[in-house]
Amino acid sequence: MSTQRTRWPFSAKATATFKVVVVLATPPFWLAKAMTLAVLICSLTRPVFVTLRPIPSSVLDKRLVFVTGKGGVGKSTVAAALGMAGARAGRRTIVVELAYQDRLARAFGVEDSHFREAQVGSDSLFTISLDPQHALEEYLRMQLRVKPLADLLFSSRMFQYLAVATPGLAEMVTMGKVWELSQTRRRVRGAEPYDLVVVDAPATGHGVGFMRTPKTFAEVARVGPIAAQGRTIHATVVDRRFTGVVAVALPEEMPVNETVLLRDELRRALRIGLDRVVVNGLYPERFGPRHRAALARALEGTDDPVERAALRAALSEHARARGQREQVVRLEEALGMEAVRLPFMFEPQLGPAQFEALSRDLEAGL
Repeated sequence: MSTQRTRWPFSAKATATFKVVVVLATPPFWLAKAMTLAVLICSLTRPVFVTLRPIPSSVLDKRLVFVTGKGGVGKSTVAAALGMAGARAGRRTIVVELAYQDRLARAFGVEDSHFREAQVGSDSLFTISLDPQHALEEYLRMQLRVKPLADLLFSSRMFQYLAVATPGLAEMVTMGKVWELSQTRRRVRGAEPYDLVVVDAPATGHGVGFMRTPKTFAEVARVGPIAAQGRTIHATVVDRRFTGVVAVALPEEMPVNETVLLRDELRRALRIGLDRVVVNGLYPERFGPRHRAALARALEGTDDPVERAALRAALSEHARARGQREQVVRLEEALGMEAVRLPFMFEPQLGPAQFEALSRDLEAGL
């Protein structure tokens, strides 16, 4: 280990000592320890006061909600609908996208939400797209407090290279920003607090790992501000009074299986459960048993190709709708909770009107 001591002027009358620690023979998690030293030198730890309150019965009454599920099940759609439901309930709400995504911004009609808290329509709804690089830069500036000092560290090629190479750092600083958004006393100067933060989290297994990142960093750093902050964020994530998890599934065998595994993984890794499960894309059940029997008889009694094609399509849709409901029942029995059911939207692309309709269906089930 080599330690270089550098002097950097705070003002005409004061100087600060900043240690740049370069570790060449330790695992990639060295950066967590180096940042711990930097933050420790600047003495930036703050006490955290927690007021105990009952566990909210509704997801909308929590401050932080992670929406996750198998890829392609519509979790982004559900996150947007949940955000709209929260705003309609009078809660100042922000919907958070991760990793440079801007699908929700486009759906909401917002031109740019890249690391910017952009307002959506009403006064109560906002959206933001987070990326690790901006999150890390903001974190350093808040922790070191002196912008030139943070800029000096962030402009270092060695720091940039090893920051990218450090496993989990991107997730850690992103989780830190999510945590900051959810606080009643924001760390960003002049930023207003939110009543509800909805996170469009990574898919299933990655989502659990993302939520567990603060605990992992706390275990690696062990002592110092980085460890303390990791423990603080982890305590927030597993606090059922504060944080909720919503799983999204399609009414199909594989998504149902993965949702059950998600529940098990949350219990194992974080010792928390699901607050709600949402089944998305449910086909309407248009025919009862008598109508289905009548359609089958009509199919047997006609040779007209057009009629037969129409009757087959009707019977096929009925079979699909019935099979979907069987999967919903299987999911509800496995999880021991009733699922919120959202209809399939027969639209080429979802917009504000469709999100509004889905948010009302979602709110009714919460």
